[in-house]
Amino acid sequence: MSLPSHAQVVVIGGGIIGCSTAYHLARDHKADVLLLEQGQLTSGSTWHAAGLVGQLRSSASITQVLKYSVDLYKRLDAETGLETGWKMTGCLRLACNEDRWTEYKRLATTARSFGMEMALLSPAEVKAMWPLMNVDDLVGASFLPTDGQASPSDITQSLAKGARMHGARIVEGVGVTGFAMDGKRITRVETTAGPVTCDLVINCAGQWARQVGTMAGINVPLQPVKHQFVITEQIEGITSATPTVRDPDRRTYFKEEVGGLALGGYEPDPIAWTTGDVPNDFQFQLFDDNWDHFEQHLVNAVHRVPALETSGVKQMINGPESFTPDGNFILGAAPECDNMFVGAGFNAFGIASGGGAGWVLAEWAMTGEAPLDLWSVDIRRFSGLHRDRDWVCERTLEAYGKHYTIGFPHEEYESGRPRIVSPLYERLKERGAVFGSKLGWERPNWFARPGDEPRDIYSMGRQNWFDAVGEEHKAVRKSVGLFDQSSFAKFELSGPGAADALEAICSNKVGKPAGRLTYTQLLNSRGGIECDLTVARLAEDLFYIVTGTGFRTHDGAWIADHLPDGTNATLRDVTEDYGTLSLMGPNARLVLAEAAPDDDVSNEAFRFGHLREITIAGCPVRALRVTYVGELGWELHIPIEKTGEVFDTLMRVGKAHDIRLAGYRAIESLRLEKGYRAWGADITANDSPYEAGLGWAVKLKSGLAFNGRAAAERAANSPLKKKLAAFTVEDPNVVLLGRETILRDGAFAGYLTSGGFGYTLGKPIGYGYVRNADGVTDDYLTDGSYELVVANEPVPATLHLGPLYDPKNERVKA
Repeated sequence: MSLPSHAQVVVIGGGIIGCSTAYHLARDHKADVLLLEQGQLTSGSTWHAAGLVGQLRSSASITQVLKYSVDLYKRLDAETGLETGWKMTGCLRLACNEDRWTEYKRLATTARSFGMEMALLSPAEVKAMWPLMNVDDLVGASFLPTDGQASPSDITQSLAKGARMHGARIVEGVGVTGFAMDGKRITRVETTAGPVTCDLVINCAGQWARQVGTMAGINVPLQPVKHQFVITEQIEGITSATPTVRDPDRRTYFKEEVGGLALGGYEPDPIAWTTGDVPNDFQFQLFDDNWDHFEQHLVNAVHRVPALETSGVKQMINGPESFTPDGNFILGAAPECDNMFVGAGFNAFGIASGGGAGWVLAEWAMTGEAPLDLWSVDIRRFSGLHRDRDWVCERTLEAYGKHYTIGFPHEEYESGRPRIVSPLYERLKERGAVFGSKLGWERPNWFARPGDEPRDIYSMGRQNWFDAVGEEHKAVRKSVGLFDQSSFAKFELSGPGAADALEAICSNKVGKPAGRLTYTQLLNSRGGIECDLTVARLAEDLFYIVTGTGFRTHDGAWIADHLPDGTNATLRDVTEDYGTLSLMGPNARLVLAEAAPDDDVSNEAFRFGHLREITIAGCPVRALRVTYVGELGWELHIPIEKTGEVFDTLMRVGKAHDIRLAGYRAIESLRLEKGYRAWGADITANDSPYEAGLGWAVKLKSGLAFNGRAAAERAANSPLKKKLAAFTVEDPNVVLLGRETILRDGAFAGYLTSGGFGYTLGKPIGYGYVRNADGVTDDYLTDGSYELVVANEPVPATLHLGPLYDPKNERVKA
């Protein structure tokens, strides 16, 4: 087939993701689609994938994406006439220790929260279901009956046929060699068969996605890793109905394959392929068998299924799979380019994700918005750090090695650290800081006391830092705490059009006089919360925007993409220009007054929601009176090179006022007590400000136009179907993490979005949306009786509508 001169959408890559995307573009959007494959369909990684299809993930939206895949695979053959090889065999996940068993009890609770039933089985029940299995070392197992397996090549060919049936053109044997650009926009795709002009490009090039992105200046941080599995001869007792098995404590998996087993695993010492470019001609190819490396899986597999000791091996598959630095796949609009979308790096979940990933990519590309909250897989969660291929490789190998390890709460990655440090790193380290990492930044999570071991010791219950964080928390409530938050993402928007541009994208009114700041959301067309940040007006034509560390790329790109056409303003990332110290607590004003003796920081002179430039240790400091912990406080934004001097001064004068260093885990417990929402957890692109209790921050009464206004008006004037509420539990030993099921009068009513412990209250705290199709009012909420299902056990809970803690000396809306 010769290439057309133009296509509305060019999809690059003919694996399962590319074919699914082309299918959904053509079927759902009647788009003019051209799919280009440099070899043959499935010839990259798809053809040698194991084909396991699981559905449950920690995100409700990603679970919905995987459930969509299963629904599609069930019915696709009826549409196209081509079988997909789909078999709903169910999946057993084995537990060999109590921590894993607790993880599965929590997983079963999550499944219920997301509308699936996961059974917890005894070893005897596992043996009855899988007679060839040795269950002597099992504590138990979980079983999700709707999981299964499929034939990767068959699904892809069926999707490709469906795409063609709906009008898409698929051309094999044509490689992409580059792009013609007009600024940040691709105007033409250069190929081995000639140029094609286009409106949109969707990069589904699998292990080649990184180098395809590079041609357009786009970073796709993935790493090909060698992944091995073997296919055995037929084994008596294995049938097409045999459930798939994941045995994570032995790092192995099994699925039926033509009466035998396909078995593989995720080793702690994985082998990367290349940090350079993947050869274009690596199609339908495998690496040499590496039996020495695979032996660890064989030993574990034979222990679990003794019949394997005498069964023959038909074939070893040793092929590349694309993994990412955090184990989540990559979807969405590339921030460096206005019209390239990416779907890649599926971490061996490509077959399970394929149907749903194609659906959301097609929606995203054609509407300009993700149809769900897809933050956990959004390409904008990465930053410039992820252009370092060696760093990406090192972190990705660690993520691969964690594929089957126990997912302990609050667990941190260890590789590639420290990478980015604030000027206070050594000072804090000397004072016992135990650091976590967020987007490459080292940030103090907590401070070890004398006698504490300065490291995290993970467990499924209370962890070793619990009491130390409690003391930090209490210091902020009783005296004053100092937090290093230099990793905050910071932007400046300057120019004559800055005020009007921000007013057009912010849901709250930001056109206040210079010296004022505004807490605001940025809304999508559905009225969902895309960004949650603070806007400070420094001057008539200069605004300072502060948001969370991890949201730097996402929020910067969202703002840039949504500034009105023709805006006479410039957005600049100034994150590394300023260090940030947060001084919080009842004694904060006393400390600040001594540290800045030439400035009046009294309540009359410096009210909440205001900012001023003050001087500390001879340094100019942008002081923002704001709080995320529910106490009197200031964020102090300091020229980065002066941060240490300001820190030393605050610590020196603060000694008389019982100042204490505190970390991010204390911030979390403090904000839970005060009821502050966390973006990505309590508030997401799926949630409106009205559902989240933030309607007061939406400027509907102003009459001003802004992004998402129509949807906000509908939400404000319609019965709410869900509403965020706080919950407490009396038993202090209950560990709330989020995703625990909410029961109202014994019936499912939602799930927690976040959880933790409130040290002032002495109780576990959770937040979650109570849902009801007929409407949720305050009366409806307070009329119910509530329980939270924690690790599969119902626990009595009390619902609260207001803040759990509200000190008299600071009012959020004052």
